[in-house]
Amino acid sequence: MHSISHYQEHISDYFSELHLNKEPKNLYEPIEYILHLGGKRMRPILTLMATEVFDVDCKIALAAATAIEVFHNFSLVHDDIMDDAPLRRGNDTVHEKWNINTGILSGDAMLILAYQHFEEYEPKIFRELAKLFSKTALEVCEGQQYDVDFETRDDVTIPEYLKMIQYKTAVLVGAAMKMGAIVAETTAENGNLIYEFGLNLGIAFQLQDDYLDAFGNPETFGKQVGGDIIENKKTYLYLKAIEFGSSEEKDRLLHLFSIQPTENTNKIDFVKEIFNQTGASEATQVAIEEYTFKAFDTLEQMNISNDKKELLRKFGENLMNRNV
Repeated sequence: MHSISHYQEHISDYFSELHLNKEPKNLYEPIEYILHLGGKRMRPILTLMATEVFDVDCKIALAAATAIEVFHNFSLVHDDIMDDAPLRRGNDTVHEKWNINTGILSGDAMLILAYQHFEEYEPKIFRELAKLFSKTALEVCEGQQYDVDFETRDDVTIPEYLKMIQYKTAVLVGAAMKMGAIVAETTAENGNLIYEFGLNLGIAFQLQDDYLDAFGNPETFGKQVGGDIIENKKTYLYLKAIEFGSSEEKDRLLHLFSIQPTENTNKIDFVKEIFNQTGASEATQVAIEEYTFKAFDTLEQMNISNDKKELLRKFGENLMNRNV
C-alpha cells in the first residue's frame, strides 16, 4: 500500500490526460473545465486506497474512481446553479462562465459519462458497481432536496440535518470506498465495514465544510466564504446556535436568517459572532472529531494490517485538520 500522495498523483495524471474532444463543444468544454479545476479529489483517492487495502493494484480501480469523481462534479455543477454560487475552487462556476442552460445540460451528460466508466469491468463487477452507484446517486438527490427544503423551514432538527448531510455528502464517500472493495473482490463484510468508515468520515468532512464556509480563509477555501449564511442554510453551526443561544441571540439569528445581506448589513460578520458567542463553533468542531473517531473505530473491526489502518487513519486526520 502506498502513501496518499501516490494516489493523488495517479488521479492527477489520469485527469490531466482526460480530454473530451467531441462535438458539440458547448456540451463537452464545460465538462473538461470543471474536471480540470482539480479540487481535493478525495473520493477517487479513497477508491484507489480501498482497493489496495485489500491487496489489489489500485490501477484496476481507476475507472471506478473516475466514475465517482465525474458524478461528484456533476452534482457540484447542478448544486452551484441551485445555490447561484459564483465560485467553485476559486474559479467561475460553470453556469457563470457559460450559462444556466449549458450548466444543466453538461451536468446531465456528466451523469451518463460516469456510468460509462463501469463498462470497463466484467459483468459481475459491473452489476455490483452499478447497483451501489444507482442507490448512492438517488440518495444524493434526496439529500439535496432535504437541503433545499430546510432553507424555508424554521424547525429543522439536528437529527434531520445529520440525515441530510449523510445523504447529500457522506454516502458518496462511503460508496467510493466500497467500490474499491468491490473491484478488489474482497468479502461482503469487508465491503460493508469500509463503507461505514467512509460514511462517518463523510459526515465529519461535511461538518468541517460547514465550519470552513463560515470561518475559512477565502484565499485557501476556494469558495465564497459565508455562502451558507447568505443562502440562509440551516447548518450544524446554525442549529447549535439556536440550541445554545439566549432568547435575544436566537431572535437576532432568526432575524438575520430572514433577510438577504447588503453592503450595509454585515450579515455574515453578525452571524459568525453569534456562532462564536453561543458555543456553536466549538460544538461543531467537537462533532467533527466525534465522527472522525467513529470512523476510526470501524477500522479496528477490519481484518487488515496495522500499517494500512494507520494510513487510512492519517487520511482522516488530515481531513479533520484541513483548511481547504
